[in-house]
Amino acid sequence: MQIGSVTTPFGRRPVTLALVKRQIETSKIKPGKTADKWKVFRDASEARELLGLQDRSLAVLDALLSFHPDNELRQDAQLIVFPSNAQLTLRAHGIAGATLRRHLALLVEAGLIVRKDSANGKRYARKDKAGAIDSAFGFDLSPLLMRTDELAMMAQQVVADRFALRRAKENLTICRRDVRKLI
Repeated sequence: MQIGSVTTPFGRRPVTLALVKRQIETSKIKPGKTADKWKVFRDASEARELLGLQDRSLAVLDALLSFHPDNELRQDAQLIVFPSNAQLTLRAHGIAGATLRRHLALLVEAGLIVRKDSANGKRYARKDKAGAIDSAFGFDLSPLLMRTDELAMMAQQVVADRFALRRAKENLTICRRDVRKLI
């Protein structure tokens, strides 16, 4: 039996087993794990076809990462960002609201972010008396931290496949040239 807390989505979005599984997995990140957010973003960009993402999804992910104050994603830090759609639109180079929502859903589906919805569906942070964030509602970036190694492996695989394809094309071109000259 698993003991833990899982947040359900606000509105019409259904609760799926994948959503619950992802939320449980993100709570099991190794203590002390860190990663450079821009290196993780480059790896996700390299592996975007394997993740089923489009270039606009990467622009939205870039905008979300820009709201995280540190350059490093740390397991012990606050990894929830809570920007408004208007601010996300500005940082994602002015994409339309419906496009923004669609690409946020693609990022959630790809397992790169998790929505942590408040009771009314708004994104905000509640601070304690000392001014530190006590609880936040928005987009959780911890799946990125959890999947850093997997994203790096996927990026390396994409680069290796691209190199193998280029080499095969070169060999094919040389073979075609030789056949043409021999005929």
